Amino acid sequence: MSEKSLFDSVRVGALALPNRIVMAPLTRNRAAEGNVPTEMMAAYYAQRASAGLIISEATQIRPDGQGYLDTPGVHSPEQIAGWRKVTDAVHAAGGRIVCQLWHVGRISHTSLLGGAQPVAPSAVRANSQTYLKGGFGPVSEPRALSVEEIAQVVKDYGTAAKNAIEAGFDGVEIHGANGYLIDQFLRDGANKRTDEYGGSIENRVRFLREVIASVVGAVGAERTGIRLSPVTPVNDLVDSDPQPLFERAVDEVERGKLAFMHVIEGATRGPRDHAPDFDFEALRKRYSGTYVANNGYTPELARQRVAAGKTDLVAFGRLYIANPDLVERLKAGAPLNEPDEKTFYGGGAEGYLDYPTLDEAA
Repeated sequence: MSEKSLFDSVRVGALALPNRIVMAPLTRNRAAEGNVPTEMMAAYYAQRASAGLIISEATQIRPDGQGYLDTPGVHSPEQIAGWRKVTDAVHAAGGRIVCQLWHVGRISHTSLLGGAQPVAPSAVRANSQTYLKGGFGPVSEPRALSVEEIAQVVKDYGTAAKNAIEAGFDGVEIHGANGYLIDQFLRDGANKRTDEYGGSIENRVRFLREVIASVVGAVGAERTGIRLSPVTPVNDLVDSDPQPLFERAVDEVERGKLAFMHVIEGATRGPRDHAPDFDFEALRKRYSGTYVANNGYTPELARQRVAAGKTDLVAFGRLYIANPDLVERLKAGAPLNEPDEKTFYGGGAEGYLDYPTLDEAA
């Protein structure tokens, strides 16, 4: 049997992908008023349509899910219509795109929420920053969700998933990573509850289980994936014993029969060996679906790990900011454009639509 290549086609749930290269979700803060996706965003995603799969930037499921300025939602008719322009453009260019469903929990600011406090599992403020008018600033003090409010948030995940399909997305990814709401429920650094959603691992996994059931019930397991980041310290989130916690979380992903599991191996935007004792292989063994690896992958490491069967797909983030034709560049062994960090968050077409393809550079 020949070894697998990054450029092999693969089936992931309901989706047939032409290669194993994924565009990771990338927050770029360019949505219009009302957090509506724009024509410029449609052009940006269409430029990157040769990816096996595009995972959209994180997209809030409801108004209090927003934590950063000018990030898109998928809860209003205007937002759904805006995303439809994006998905139509991607499909016209031959691509496939899923919507990453996001609730930031405590990583927000009152100025983004009409003066209201952010909501979280517990009233524990994060020592973290968010992107606001005028640049980055500290997040606000959150308040704890009631059990009744939790039930509504769970329901809203399902509604947002339906909205995403209505907007033309090929599926959804549940954002369970990087210190946002689902991750906050999972990890004991942020979850100090003493009811059925806190304390034991079994209780802390409950919110994740309910969200998976809500989304799968809305759009089907074959169109649903999830993103997890078991050891990343980003957004001031830690857990006292992540291995058994995330093995239990992955059991829920397996039970939900999700189409793919997208795992940040190591510290988000940081070292892969951030937690050398954590066994990512153990997570993979507990899950029978498609495994998508992410974090600090060079093209060479991606090739090696796909060939060795260590991962099914590899997601690239920063490389996709600067290289709209990343698949073609990797295939040709061509040099890669360097991203300009000054234009990552907010702004216009500069540093967004103007990175040249190989053909344009020639």
